[in-house]
Amino acid sequence: MQHLLERIKAGNLWDFHGGIHPPENKDQSSLTPVVDAGLPPQLIIPVRQHAGPAGDLLVQVGDKVKKGQPLTRYDKGRIVPVHASTSGTITAIEQHTVAHPSGLEDLCVLLTPDGEDAWGPRDARPDYWNLERGELLERIQQAGIAGLGGAVFPTHSKLDGRGQLTEILIVNGLECEPYITTDDRLMQEYADEIMDGIRVLKHLLKPKLTLVGVEDNKPAAIAALTRHATDEDVLVKSVPTKYPSGGAKQTIELLTGRQVPKGGRAVDMGIMVLNVATVFAIKRAIIDGEPLIERIVTLTGDAFKQPGNAWVRLGTPVRWLLQRFELQPEADQRVIMGGPMMGFTLPHAMVPVVKATNCLLSPTKAELPAPGPEQSCIRCSACSDVCPVKLLPQELYWYSRAKDYEKTEKLNLFDCIECGACAWVCPSTIPLVQYYKVAKDDIREARAEHEKAERAKQRFEAKQLRFERDKAAREARHAEAAAQRRQAMTAAGGEDPVAAALARLKAKQEASGTAAQPDSAAMAAAREARKQEALARRTAKAADAPAAEPIAAETTTGEIDLKKAAIAAALARAKAKKAAQADAPLAGAETDVEAPVVSEPSVANDTDPKKAAIAAAIARAKAKKAAQADAPLAAGAEADVEASVVSEPSATGDTDPKKAAIAAAIARAKAKKAAQADAPLAGTEADVEAPVVSEPSAANDTDPKKAAIAAAIARAKAKKALAAEVAVPLEAASGQVTDDQTPSVSEPSAAGDTDPKKAAIAAAIARAKARKAADAAGHAPAESDPLSDKSH
Repeated sequence: MQHLLERIKAGNLWDFHGGIHPPENKDQSSLTPVVDAGLPPQLIIPVRQHAGPAGDLLVQVGDKVKKGQPLTRYDKGRIVPVHASTSGTITAIEQHTVAHPSGLEDLCVLLTPDGEDAWGPRDARPDYWNLERGELLERIQQAGIAGLGGAVFPTHSKLDGRGQLTEILIVNGLECEPYITTDDRLMQEYADEIMDGIRVLKHLLKPKLTLVGVEDNKPAAIAALTRHATDEDVLVKSVPTKYPSGGAKQTIELLTGRQVPKGGRAVDMGIMVLNVATVFAIKRAIIDGEPLIERIVTLTGDAFKQPGNAWVRLGTPVRWLLQRFELQPEADQRVIMGGPMMGFTLPHAMVPVVKATNCLLSPTKAELPAPGPEQSCIRCSACSDVCPVKLLPQELYWYSRAKDYEKTEKLNLFDCIECGACAWVCPSTIPLVQYYKVAKDDIREARAEHEKAERAKQRFEAKQLRFERDKAAREARHAEAAAQRRQAMTAAGGEDPVAAALARLKAKQEASGTAAQPDSAAMAAAREARKQEALARRTAKAADAPAAEPIAAETTTGEIDLKKAAIAAALARAKAKKAAQADAPLAGAETDVEAPVVSEPSVANDTDPKKAAIAAAIARAKAKKAAQADAPLAAGAEADVEASVVSEPSATGDTDPKKAAIAAAIARAKAKKAAQADAPLAGTEADVEAPVVSEPSAANDTDPKKAAIAAAIARAKAKKALAAEVAVPLEAASGQVTDDQTPSVSEPSAAGDTDPKKAAIAAAIARAKARKAADAAGHAPAESDPLSDKSH
């Protein structure tokens, strides 16, 4: 550092990369002295005019205040107060449009001056060398001083410097922005007070060397400062004019040749940079005891009749200033706060002057034409050639436009100082700086949301840890109390009542749990026993009939199921029909039975017409075959068919209910024919027919495929009956039926879903038919009259 100081004292200067030379246009306002703008009829004072949070309000509506009285409270951190710019009355505290590119509103204090402009109490300390460092910083904070070069960073926080030693103090008076001349006029007219402010800072920071940088286009300011710079360690340095030499990093590189690293601060290098207007405000705050309530503002542009510089109270409406300095507006007149490179257009004129306001520019359209329409980038690299930070503006533009913020950060977006040099030279008139600002705002917002989420996560984790600690402590206390109780009970020779109660409760819960959950095996055995008992009862009922002895013999074992009961009933019905047909001619019976057969389709009103026709044709064919056979043959065929028909439902348990109803109707018709063949048996058969009618309900769920199988079996048995001999005795027919029981029994085995109630009904029918057969044995042999065909 000592070698660097020697080179600086020897007059060495350095340069920075890039830079431009736009038209300066400073003579419009720099040739006339600074004037007092005066008091407006109302002041609009925003409570936040610096880079940091606002302080708490100290006044209310209706309060009377003095000039310099604080309106907000200062606090630790970056909170600086605002003060009353004059004496008067607080008329309102409300939201109002503030000086910001967004045009948004912020909380403002509306002050109506009383015209007296009376100061409140001031604490001037011309003997500042007797003040400690901390007291000096506090006074600077109380005065509301923030960086007046444009950044408005709280000065007391910047001077604190993280405890770093300051070896070089740089007072920045370069003022490189076109049109702006506030620092120029300040240095020309108040050079002595600026030097007093430098001495206060020297006492505070104790630097080894102080440099005052001024561009060579301000010769009068250089002369005035040189005349008052009587200290040996204070040097006034004139540097070549180039934009943006006024940036802090560029000023450091120009005067010291050192570059601030990425993400670093100048104070970490032992260098402190302050604007010349900020130094002047520090002098007023410490030596004169005056807070920051006014500043010099440049009012320039061809639209002004009287351009120049003026002392303007903070909170003065821009509209009042424009009228005060005789603005001659044209259509769509623009008013820019700041310079043409880094300023922004105001949304309207009712915006207050704040600490960052250094210029109000009102150019005509001919003087400063509006930028043309944005065009496509031609990759000329002019922007990167003039960038003072050595960035790649064209790539930053592409990624910012695409919102690929990760890559913009890798390209050091936040190193951009938003000087506007890249946009100035862009031949495609792309507003590059606007893209960078939007990208920075989005990234800051995303970071804030991430930090907020992280803080919430940390709070949640801390809460969980606290809960766990409390739980562990509570359990430890309970364990300790239990141990003490057991120890006391043991010493007293008794039993711990709490432990005993818990043991009894646990035993009771275990006992109730065991009783509430019986053994599943025992339950299953009980259900099986109940089933066997019900089956035995059904078997006993079926065994009451004498004609059903073979079946009863089987049921005595207790293991016969409902399927066998259904088979036995079917066999009994077949035997009854054979016996009935053996005693009487069938011709008359056919005529009598035809009527019920015709009426049976009413049971199947919902049957498919085609299927009903097929079933009717099959029935007619069977009737013709039976009529052509002799009486014994007819009886034998009828028995075979009946056995197969009765046994079929067991194999076709899922037949369509409609088809099952038709088949049942046909079976009933044939049974009636056989019953009517013998006059004495007609009445008895009619008595038995009623329960028979209810049988088809057992086949309500028959499947169509199984019904087709049953029909095929019936046709096969009919063919067998035709092939039999004509003269077959009745006894042979009954013996044949007995012999056929074995194959018939095997067929229904597939019908495992027979209903117990229906099985009981079938057994009763079997017993009735058996009795009929016994009665018919004593009558004459049946005549073999052919059946008349009435189906056609």
